[in-house]
Amino acid sequence: MGLVRFGAGIIQISGSIAGTVHARNRFGNYIRPRTKPVNPHSARQESARAIVSYLAEYWHADLDATQRGLWNVYAAAVAMKNRLGETIHLTGFNHFIRTNATRLKLGQLTLPNAPSTLSLPEKDTQLVCSEEDIAGQTVTFSCDITGWGANPDDQMFIALYQGQPQLISRFFFATPWRYMGSIGAAEGPGGTVTKPAAFSFALNQKVWFQARLLTQSGRLSQLWTLNPRTIVADV
Repeated sequence: MGLVRFGAGIIQISGSIAGTVHARNRFGNYIRPRTKPVNPHSARQESARAIVSYLAEYWHADLDATQRGLWNVYAAAVAMKNRLGETIHLTGFNHFIRTNATRLKLGQLTLPNAPSTLSLPEKDTQLVCSEEDIAGQTVTFSCDITGWGANPDDQMFIALYQGQPQLISRFFFATPWRYMGSIGAAEGPGGTVTKPAAFSFALNQKVWFQARLLTQSGRLSQLWTLNPRTIVADV
């Protein structure tokens, strides 16, 4: 891996160009050779591909022009951030896919209509990982969902993702992540929810978790990362 310092001609590069990958981490910009990833055809991978394929066909065959137009209106109003930190706007098709792929993962039905509130939901600052059980390989999260009301924009789900456990000496983590479950209002207000671990963990490992919030109306937040947890002996 070679580091690179850009001059006045280029401010930032991200992605692969001519056999090299340009990226940035906490230490600065770097370039590494591009390698072709192995395709394991895992059950999770094939499930994700099937969902995206289904939704792409649904967009073209099942939505009418008015519905697609309203997704485009929503997309034009919602600002996103790309890998360079720049403000961009996705297409209506992109938002339809990202919202409904998450809904299907959470066991919800496909949502054909775009959200009427033209913004992304904020992250839930009350959500924390509070406990891990090594013997049972479960993780407990604490949250406060007492404010989740009857309005579709107040009815929420939180999708949870676990990172692959790392050495206790690690201070940052990028990938891989796995979906581990969701929290909904039906699971009880203002309490704790326990989910099975997506990756097995052991004593003195460090684990990161991510979350994203989805409203019943289809607004999907960007991912946020919770503070990492160090696995300690069960009490």
